[in-house]
Amino acid sequence: MVVRLDGSTLTLEAVERVARTGEGVALAPAAAKAVARSRAAVDQILASKDVVYGVNTGFGDLKDVRIAPEKLRQLQVNLIRSHAAGVGEAFPAEVVRAMAAIRVNAFAKGYSGVTPGLVDAMAALVNQRVHPVVPSQGSVGSSGDLAPLAHIGLVLIGEGEAEFGGQRMGGGAALRAAGLKPYALREKEGISIVNGTQAMTAVGALAVLDAERLLAACAAAGAMALECLDCSEKPFDPRLHATRPHPGAKAVAAAVDRMVKGSGMIKDHEDCDRVQDPYSSRALAQVLGASLDAVRHARSVLEVEINSATDNPLVMPDTGEVISGANFHGQPVALAMDYLAIAVAEAADIMERTVARLVAGDEGGLPRFLARDAGLNSGWMIAQYTAAALVSENKVLAHPASVDSIPTSAGQEDHNSMGTIAARKARAVVENAQRVVGITLLCAAEGMDLHGGRPGKGSAAGRAAVRRKVKPLLRDRPIYRDLETAAQLVKSGALVQAVEKAVGPLGF
Repeated sequence: MVVRLDGSTLTLEAVERVARTGEGVALAPAAAKAVARSRAAVDQILASKDVVYGVNTGFGDLKDVRIAPEKLRQLQVNLIRSHAAGVGEAFPAEVVRAMAAIRVNAFAKGYSGVTPGLVDAMAALVNQRVHPVVPSQGSVGSSGDLAPLAHIGLVLIGEGEAEFGGQRMGGGAALRAAGLKPYALREKEGISIVNGTQAMTAVGALAVLDAERLLAACAAAGAMALECLDCSEKPFDPRLHATRPHPGAKAVAAAVDRMVKGSGMIKDHEDCDRVQDPYSSRALAQVLGASLDAVRHARSVLEVEINSATDNPLVMPDTGEVISGANFHGQPVALAMDYLAIAVAEAADIMERTVARLVAGDEGGLPRFLARDAGLNSGWMIAQYTAAALVSENKVLAHPASVDSIPTSAGQEDHNSMGTIAARKARAVVENAQRVVGITLLCAAEGMDLHGGRPGKGSAAGRAAVRRKVKPLLRDRPIYRDLETAAQLVKSGALVQAVEKAVGPLGF
C-alpha cells in the first residue's frame, strides 16, 4: 500500500500507517508538477544572481554573508553536516518514518524550491525502510527541527548512521544495502530539508492517536469499575449533560451509559443507601470529557501542520518571489503538545484513583487488594503503587515546555518554541498513562470476577478482552508481565475494539 502525498490531504491515520504498518509514500501527479514549478523559480533566481537568503547566503546570523556561485552546492552540504548536532536516545523508527513522510508532504505543496530528485530520494528512504538514526534531543523547535532533520539529510547524502534490516550501520552502507545511491544536494535543498517542524509533528501525530485510544480505554475501564464498586449510572444520564453540553463530556457519558446498559450488577444496588459516588466515578465524564476536548484540539492543530509548508524561505512559483518568514516556528504545535500532556496526565490521575478504590476493600464488598486469602496474598496492592508512581512522574512531565524560550544564533533567533521538547514529553506522558489504564483494567476485571453478577455488554466485553490475555490472580505471582500486556491492550486499541464490537462505536 502507498500513501499518495499531495500536500493538502494527509491525515494522522495515514501518517500512522506509514509509521507503524510500513506503508510507502509517493507524490500525487499534481504535486509532482507543483514541485517542478517551484524549482523552476529557484533556477530563475540563480540565473539572475539576486541575493536570496538560504539560496546564496549563509544561515541564521550569517545571513549577510554572500556565497560565491561555485560554492552554493557545498553550502548546502555543509549546512546538513554542521546542523547534525543531535544528542541522546534515538527516535524509534516509527517516528523517523513519520518525519520523512510529513517532510515529503510539505515538499509536495510546491513552495520549497527543491528538485523532484530530492523528493524521490527522501520517499525512497521510507519505501526501502532505510531509517536514519535521529537523536531525539537538540531541537529548540524554531528555525525548524534543525538537528533532527539534519540527521535525515546526512543519510540522504550517504553519511551519518541508519538502521536497515534490523542492523545499525553507516548511512552510505545502508543506502547501498537498499539499492539506493547518495543524493547530491542542489542549491536551497539543504535548508529545505532542515527548516520544518517534522520532528515535533511526527511525535505529536502518533501521540494524539495513542491518546484517543487511551481515553476510550479509560471510559471502558471506568465502566468496568462502576460494575463492581456498586456505583450509580445516573451521572451519565444524557439529560444531565444536556444542561452543560461540553462535547467531550457528552461523548464520554454516552459511551459509559451504553457500556453498562442492561447491567444486573448495577441494578442490584440502585436502591442502596449511598447518596453519591466518589468523583472518580461520578465525575468521570466531566474529567475524561475535558481531556477528550483537549485531545481533539491537538488533533486539529496537527492536521493543519502536517499539510503545511514549513520551510524558510518559501518560493511563490506564480510570481517567482521568495518570501522569508517564520513558518518553521513550532509555537502552534508546542502549545498543543503541552495541552495534550496535561489532558492525558489528568486522565491517568482519575484512573489511578479508581485503582485505589478498587484495592481499598471499602466498596462493592470487594476484598482488600482484590486478594483471595488476603494476608497470605498481597493481590494487586503494589500495582496501585506503580500507578501512583507513574501519575506522579506525569505531573513533572506535564509542566509546559512552551512557556520557556532561550535565544540562539547570536540572538537572531531570539524566541524559540521548545515544541519538540513538548512533543517528547507528551509522548512520555501517554506511555505512562497507557500503563496506568492497563493497571485499572486488570483491577477492574479482577473486581468484576470477585463481585459476580451480570455486567453490561460493554463492560463484559472489556473484561473478556483482558481475560484473553491475563488470567485472574488466584494467588500471588509476579505481575510485571501482566502490566505490560495490559498496557499493550490499551496502546494497540485491542481493548477498545473488543468493546466497540459489543456496543458499537464509542465516539472517541
